[in-house]
Amino acid sequence: QVQLVESGGGLVQAGGSLRLSCAASGRTLSRYIMGWFRQAPGKEREFVAAISSSGGITYYADSVKGRFTISRDNAKNTVYLQMNSLKPEDTAVYYCSASSRVWAYAPRQNAYDYWGQGTQVTVSS
Repeated sequence: QVQLVESGGGLVQAGGSLRLSCAASGRTLSRYIMGWFRQAPGKEREFVAAISSSGGITYYADSVKGRFTISRDNAKNTVYLQMNSLKPEDTAVYYCSASSRVWAYAPRQNAYDYWGQGTQVTVSS
């Protein structure tokens, strides 16, 4: 079992930045692909970004490419999402997740085995 706990969410003005963290316990994260997803009010949860187990490969949704950066520190069992140039449409609950599947499935929600409880990000205009 892997327990994931997100932190770092909050209220920020448009154009601002936030850094989300996802701390894991129970097992080392180094064997898992890690992903960030988000769910806005009234919308389905969507893929944001993923990072390979070693950290050498990343993948982003088009909506966040160039603004968000996913990274990981396997020694600290932690994954990060640096969010810059935030827009009101980035407002959502952000979830951290861990997958034991192959990289080709990284953008798919059903590829992930473990999920955090989520952290709220609100971007005001």
